[in-house]
Amino acid sequence: MVRLAGFRYRDIIKRLKAYGFLFDRQAAGSHEIWYNRQTGRYTTIPNHPGDMPEGTLRAILKQAGITPESFLNKK
Repeated sequence: MVRLAGFRYRDIIKRLKAYGFLFDRQAAGSHEIWYNRQTGRYTTIPNHPGDMPEGTLRAILKQAGITPESFLNKK
């Protein structure tokens, strides 16, 4: 299993943009909804300081339909 540790909000957004995700709207509190027009998938991303917990990042990737291995290889 691939280790998904040490990613901050900005790192995650940069990689999601490379997959075609765009900011859609602000959700409750500090959470954002991002949308990919090509795949029709939405994902919710918390905009918090510090590193994203691994479980949260895995949930984001699952919603987005991205494998952890592919996410790590995307720059």
